[in-house]
Formats: sequence, structure tokens, C-alpha cells
Amino acid sequence: MAEVPSQQFPTAPLALPAQPDRTGGRSIGVLLVHGFTGSPASMKPWAQSLADRGYAVEVPLLPGHGTRWQDLNRVAWTDWYGEAEAAFDRLRADCDAVVVGGLSMGGSVVLRLAETRGPEVSGVVLVNPFVSSERKELVALPVLKHVVPSLRGVVNDIKKPDQDEHGYQRLPLKGLAAVTEMWKAVVPDLAKVTQPLLYFRSADDHVIDPSSSPTVLHGVSSVDVEERILDRSYHVATLDHDADRIFTESAEFIARVTG
Repeated sequence: MAEVPSQQFPTAPLALPAQPDRTGGRSIGVLLVHGFTGSPASMKPWAQSLADRGYAVEVPLLPGHGTRWQDLNRVAWTDWYGEAEAAFDRLRADCDAVVVGGLSMGGSVVLRLAETRGPEVSGVVLVNPFVSSERKELVALPVLKHVVPSLRGVVNDIKKPDQDEHGYQRLPLKGLAAVTEMWKAVVPDLAKVTQPLLYFRSADDHVIDPSSSPTVLHGVSSVDVEERILDRSYHVATLDHDADRIFTESAEFIARVTG
């Protein structure tokens, strides 16, 4: 798939080829998955940075995203997983090794890939993954989603000025319920995650609470695990002041776990 210029179609999927001459003669792939109500625009700078280092990169557009918020009330979490798995399979077909990375809800998606695809996944990078919540209002979600289609969304939680993740301004409640349904599959199986794991977490996040961190870090079986705190970014850290740090440190991690 050819790259689609972000200035024209910022929500379009993205695919960039490998350059094995820059990675020791091996073809290394990276799958990056965006968050709920977001778009590939939130991952494009990260993807481009990795591509510039020689990695093949895919950033799929998850079903229900990049159109209108109502479409997220018509999909299941398995639709998101299916799209991500298809992109993963494309990378697996062409690459010697593949690392997966996810932002927010995308973190749940790539953790599921790590659980189900096992050694086919060489490593996992998470940026403010959304895999649990202590918000009591979520208890009412199974009923509320049938009464209220959406609430005001939380988009562009970014400390750095003039950044845009091209997400929805509304929070679709049936779509949010699909996220919590995904947790019921992902969280109980976290012990199946044995791959090296790099976890970036913003100290100040206005979208998710800190509960996802212990849920993941205490749940996985990985021996090679590190959590790194981002002090200068909010939730969409891939577009924030710490973005270059994420790009550099994830590239170092990818080189190490695929070496």
C-alpha cells in the first residue's frame, strides 16, 4: 500500500516498506494501532520516524473511525482486532520479525495480538494503554448505551500546542461498551503475554486513570518489562512534547528485541 499524504487524508491507513540495508540486512516490521475515537494521524509521526530508521510500518484505520462518530456505535471490538491482525499478517508475510505498538485503546488491541499470536510477536510497545478504568459511571454503561448515543468526547488531550489527532468530538457509548467488552477478553489472558514489553505512561493524563498500569504490569508474564514515565505529555503522547523520546526509545527497543 502506498503512503497517503496526511495533509490530505489524515485519517487514512498508512503503510511504509522496509529498508533492510538500514537494519542489518533483515526486514523488520512494526504495527502501530491508534486509540478509540482517534485515527492514524496520531501515529503517523511515530510511523515515519521508524520508517526513516529502515523499519516496515503499518498503521491501520480501525473500523468505525475516520468517518463519523455514529459509526463507532455499529462495530464490535473484534472488528478492530480483525483489522489489526490483517495488518500484522501482511507484515509477517514480508518481514523477519514484527513488533507491535498501541496507543490508548490500541494498547488493548496489540496486547490481544501478543496473547493470541505468541512468538510471532517479537515485542510490545504501549503508550498510555487503556485496558481498565476505576470510573464508576462505566457500571451503568450497559444500560446507558441504549438511552444516550454519545457524550462529549475527550479529543486532543495534548500539552503541545497546535497538534491534532483528527479524532471525534463525541464519545459513542455503544463503541465505548465495545472497548470494555474487549477488556473481558484481554485482561484475563494477560499472563499469556511473555514478549519483551516497553510501557510509556504520561504522569498527567486527562483521558484515562492510572489503573491500566498495574493491570498490565502485574498481569503479564514478560520478564523483560520496563515502564517509563512521560513528564511533559498528556494522553496523546505520540503527538506531544515527549514524542521524540518515544520514537527514539521505541526504536532502540525494537532493534534490541529483534536483533
